[in-house]
Amino acid sequence: MNNAATLEKMRLLRLYGMERAFRAILESSQAQALSSDELLAHVTDVEWDDRHNRRTRRLAKAAGFRDRAAFQEVDFAAARGLDRNSFLRLSDCGWIGSGRTVVISGPTGVGKSFLSQALGAQACALGHRTLYFNCSKLFGALKEKRASGGYQRFIGRMAHTPLLILDDFGIAQLDAQDRLALLEIIEDRLGRTATVIASQIPVAQWFDVIGDPTIADAICDRIVPQAIRITLSGLSMRARKGQREQAEACAIPVT
Repeated sequence: MNNAATLEKMRLLRLYGMERAFRAILESSQAQALSSDELLAHVTDVEWDDRHNRRTRRLAKAAGFRDRAAFQEVDFAAARGLDRNSFLRLSDCGWIGSGRTVVISGPTGVGKSFLSQALGAQACALGHRTLYFNCSKLFGALKEKRASGGYQRFIGRMAHTPLLILDDFGIAQLDAQDRLALLEIIEDRLGRTATVIASQIPVAQWFDVIGDPTIADAICDRIVPQAIRITLSGLSMRARKGQREQAEACAIPVT
């Protein structure tokens, strides 16, 4: 058996995880200690994990997340009204396959953006294509696409993405173009693909932010009744961190 030729074939076949695992076994002299089925199972497992990790990284990069967030890093100890069991039930991403909407609302700094991106990171880990947008930047980009002729293609891309995350919704009042774009986005996705909306504006005030009563009613009627609602409260996480650091500093004895 020519191990060098086997390694080269693995590389040419782009079996990079398998190549790395087989090379490590040869270099550690463990090949003789493994039966053929154990060796095959091991290198196959490594290849599987390698492909999964590469796909997850690729999806996360394409999503355009603002921050690095992980579902496993969500803080359930902070007093902000986040129900652990309810949130953990979202980890299987079954709501994405069902085309559900998740609405995360609460005051500034309680972790809405982190939670929305943690859901997005979990979606990527399970193989779901995801797009993340700050709403102000998204509506600005849509205006540019209208002017350049790429609007419909951009809207179509969002419509067919399994998970769309709209962060910081409602910070600025929507104008006529923004309202129509949002209605088109929501209408295209309704019941087919999933959406996460994070907003510091309570849902009851969305009508005021959207502006036009008729369009606001159409948008909210498509989002709110079937949405999974996560309503947060309490102090800013950043303020809590500052208070902890200050308390810890005061507790340090002076020598």
